[in-house]
Amino acid sequence: MLRAMALPEHLARIARDSDITPYKSSGPGGQKKNKTESSVRVTHRPSGITRIATESRSQLRNREAALERVWAELQRRAKRRKPRVKTAPSRAAVERRLETKRRAGATKRLRRDADDDSG
Repeated sequence: MLRAMALPEHLARIARDSDITPYKSSGPGGQKKNKTESSVRVTHRPSGITRIATESRSQLRNREAALERVWAELQRRAKRRKPRVKTAPSRAAVERRLETKRRAGATKRLRRDADDDSG
């Protein structure tokens, strides 16, 4: 008698809230892919997250992999982003930027004056 692999608690909890759909994968692999429903699509109903797994020939391994991916996405979404700290440029940085602009403007004025003289 075959027994299903026991899922870790966090994955079992996600599996209870999800639609798990086995399906036939596409792509290279011949009969192993065309005739067996070893690929798994997991849709987490509360959040709408959908993840698939097609790597293994085992539907059980693919189910666990897809559930892991849903769990990882839930963890990523639950993470609070650090608020951005607004900073102002230092006085020296402002001076450097303005000096660069003055130099560029002076160069353009010299070019413009040279064009007026030659025309």
